[in-house]
Amino acid sequence: MSFSIGSTSTNMGPRGALERFGEESSEKRPLNWHVLWRLLVYLRPHWQRMVAAFFFMVIASGLTLLTPYLVKVAIDAHITQGNMAGLNQVALLTVAAFVGIYLADWGQRYQLSWVGQRVLATLRAQLFRHLQRLPLGYHDTHIVGVTISRVINDVAVINELLSQGLITLVGDLLLLVGIVVVMLSMSPRLALVTFAVLPLMLLATILFARRAQVAFRETRTRVAAVVGDLAENISGMRVIQAFAQEGASRERFEEVNRANRDAYVGAMSLSFVFLPAVEFLSMLATAVVLWFGGRAVAQGELTLGVVVAFLAYVTRFFQPIQELSQLYTTLQAAMAGGEQVLRLLDTEPEVADAPDAIEMPPINGRIQFQNVSFSYRGDAVVLHDISLLIAPGQTVALVGPTGAGKSSIANLVARFYDVSAGAVLIDGIDVRCVTQHSLRRQMGLVPQDPFLFSGTVAENIRFGVPEATQSAVIEAARLANAHDFIMALPDGYETEILEGGVNLSVGQRQLLCIARAVLANPRILILDEATANVDTVTETLIQGALDRLLAQRTAVVIAHRLSTIQNADLICVLENGRIVEQGTHAQLLAAGGVYATLYAQQFM
Repeated sequence: MSFSIGSTSTNMGPRGALERFGEESSEKRPLNWHVLWRLLVYLRPHWQRMVAAFFFMVIASGLTLLTPYLVKVAIDAHITQGNMAGLNQVALLTVAAFVGIYLADWGQRYQLSWVGQRVLATLRAQLFRHLQRLPLGYHDTHIVGVTISRVINDVAVINELLSQGLITLVGDLLLLVGIVVVMLSMSPRLALVTFAVLPLMLLATILFARRAQVAFRETRTRVAAVVGDLAENISGMRVIQAFAQEGASRERFEEVNRANRDAYVGAMSLSFVFLPAVEFLSMLATAVVLWFGGRAVAQGELTLGVVVAFLAYVTRFFQPIQELSQLYTTLQAAMAGGEQVLRLLDTEPEVADAPDAIEMPPINGRIQFQNVSFSYRGDAVVLHDISLLIAPGQTVALVGPTGAGKSSIANLVARFYDVSAGAVLIDGIDVRCVTQHSLRRQMGLVPQDPFLFSGTVAENIRFGVPEATQSAVIEAARLANAHDFIMALPDGYETEILEGGVNLSVGQRQLLCIARAVLANPRILILDEATANVDTVTETLIQGALDRLLAQRTAVVIAHRLSTIQNADLICVLENGRIVEQGTHAQLLAAGGVYATLYAQQFM
């Protein structure tokens, strides 16, 4: 059962996300071969489909080269000679060629679409699995929307390159070479004159390539910032409206959105300049063919069919060049997206299972902190030399001011983070020596802010035990004092819970979280002040459910309301990352120390 405790996130905002997640790659080459080679691995399982697509592409390219030549044959060998029978044959061959181009193009597109969707699903699934492996420290410091942009937007442009771009590249190059060979074979002199525009084409391509590389990397960064800011504002809409900050958040989003728009327009402007340049050079080449070809026909040096075929080949010659220029923009976007996706995949979890990690045996519930010190990402030390022993079945409450280190202790028990010094032992076993899954599946959490997933009430209760029967779900709900309100819902246990549980009250959501923990039957339970945000009546229901839940279990309770932990077996008072007092409620009140002061402040 996966869960999170507390929060150590940094309020990064879209600019922070931009700095962390969208930094421009240090790679300055137009094509990053390392990135491309790693991405090509995703095509390997589908090589047969790619070969089939290549086969269809070769057929389509060959027939595309054939059709202008058939026009030449029709004019020179049949129309000028008045041979209608031969003309009929060539016409039928031309129709057959166009039908073949259509079928081959359909076959190629089908194969590429089939491969593309599977590559897309595979890469996104791999990213999702990797995100689940990354510890809370990663998710706390990376804005959700930016991560979503990596999984959705960047993967989409990578897929476009892998599934469509590579075959298009080979096909266009093959077509270009074929056109050059055919034109040279028909009239070397006219072909060389026509190719005089190629140096201008090469110059335009070089200028375009240099600017496009930077521009398309910028677009990947900016679109991630837009998604990140949008996700943040939607998640915080309640706070935005409560403080009447709609205008400020709107201005911030518009600023990020404008930056994205400007980056995209800048990138597209390059294409809008380059493509008309290609079109102009195409028309210039056509004019060259008409001028020199027409004069050659008039002088009897060339046939009319050759000139007409040349005009068709010139048109076809510049079409793949235009496609290649568009493919270059796809390549740049895919390289930028690929660098970000691979950077995410290459992020090593700060908390990982040791190579020789064992399965955690059934937990008895003894927790021991041995001289534990801890800091988040090398920042200031949060816990200083903590030593604490929690006996099996004991309820230990952690109290103290905000920032004292209460949530950090709970995080270390579940090994969401690793200690900076010392060790955390459960039943005498260092938590770093066992697999995270085997450790956490024997733990449970009742958070301060209850979180429910979209789905039915029953599905949320059995989240930690998917195979649980309906009777077990109902029994867990009864123990959690949730059965009565569930039965009052429109569809009972099959009632659909909306995103974030907005169709339930906070107290109802909390009771469902307790039922979820009851069904999981954890040996170690972590409570993050489960009654902090509810009314008095609901607090009584929750407290009664918690009393049943805590029976015979080791519990670590993060307490804000001191009235809820008066019956705890042990209360630890933290201050500045150190345990300054510990004892029972009565003992600590009698001592007249920090706990007594906190208690007096709450009940004054």
